[in-house]
Amino acid sequence: MNWYLKVLKQYADFNGRARRKEFWMFVLFNFIFSLAASVLDYVVGTYFVFSSIYSLAILLPSLAVSVRRLHDSGKSGVWFLINFVPVIGSIWFIVLMLKDSQPGANQYGTNPKEEVIAE
Repeated sequence: MNWYLKVLKQYADFNGRARRKEFWMFVLFNFIFSLAASVLDYVVGTYFVFSSIYSLAILLPSLAVSVRRLHDSGKSGVWFLINFVPVIGSIWFIVLMLKDSQPGANQYGTNPKEEVIAE
């Protein structure tokens, strides 16, 4: 849950790097909260109201953590646009998100994995 809150604190920060763990924990909790919002919509009888509000509120943090994750693997944030290529683009994006951190510092900042080890 701390990783999810960390991403929300950096609401629209597209600078820096994000570890794999930060990205995937955000994805996990985002899925859980989206599912809960959908169930709430079903129970209350509101057609996609809560899930739509949640999706709009979480759009910028989702984009920001994705771009920071791309930065961590040494790629530009423009690589996010690969998602617009049907089927292959989404698969390639997932591969990029699974890729390990680029060791050492790169043009986007220091390696967050090495920062944790140094502390």
